[in-house]
Amino acid sequence: MRPHSAGRYVDGTLGAGGHARGILEACAPDGRLLGLDLDPQALALARETLAPFGQRASLAQASYTSLPAMIAQMGWDAVDGILLDLGISSMQVDTPERGFSFLHDAPLDMRFSPLNPVRAADLVNGLPQDELIALLFRYGEEPLARRIAQSILRARPISTTFELVAAIESVSPRRGRVHPATKTFQALRIAVNEELASVEETLPKAVAALKSGGRLAVISFHSLEDRIVKDFFREQSRELINPPYEQIYKEERKAILKEINRKPIIASEEEVTENPRSRSAKLRVAEKI
Repeated sequence: MRPHSAGRYVDGTLGAGGHARGILEACAPDGRLLGLDLDPQALALARETLAPFGQRASLAQASYTSLPAMIAQMGWDAVDGILLDLGISSMQVDTPERGFSFLHDAPLDMRFSPLNPVRAADLVNGLPQDELIALLFRYGEEPLARRIAQSILRARPISTTFELVAAIESVSPRRGRVHPATKTFQALRIAVNEELASVEETLPKAVAALKSGGRLAVISFHSLEDRIVKDFFREQSRELINPPYEQIYKEERKAILKEINRKPIIASEEEVTENPRSRSAKLRVAEKI
């Protein structure tokens, strides 16, 4: 992201504030950061983490989909860098009562924000079979989606994570290291929080909010997110100036972005050893032309 003093930056997925702290340290002494997160638990931790930076850090409970409005509230016309660290945070997984983990018995919740009216239990107990199958297949890429959905319907009502795990394991016994509930839990979490739609909505907004030369850095953790980011960066970095494109688009189009890394940056073996959850992380960076 190349932080520099007097720069303006946004961490759209603040979490506990680790990335924000790194950005603020790198843009000292005068750089400023706006941190956004839907999760009040995360914001409380981030406020402690970022307290030493004083007025240089401004935090708000908001979705990154509201990026333009939040930047405008800061009185900024544009920013020098935006970071999006997509998906679930370790803190959310490690808080059993949030219902994200299939390793702890808890209410089937999975909401990033308590203001979200839709819980995972609402989807599990309310969706018709065909819609539940489609959800598991699309967001979880679960090959046993039909079998699992049928088992869920037989087990309704389901109110806890372990009740859902039992329904899954009854038709999908564990084989190897990957827990049979992994893809179903992922699918429900994505659906509850409308994660993919939020990413698709936010990427153009983020580019519009950048200054010329500003950078957008996006970390994704599964193929569905990464595909959206990769396709968006590739499309926005293409120039449509020669035939046959002019016949299709009727006008020339200059590239908006320059891809800094065409292949995603992944964690080193050393980092994976220290932090196993970084194993699936992919970082893509693009610069506004």
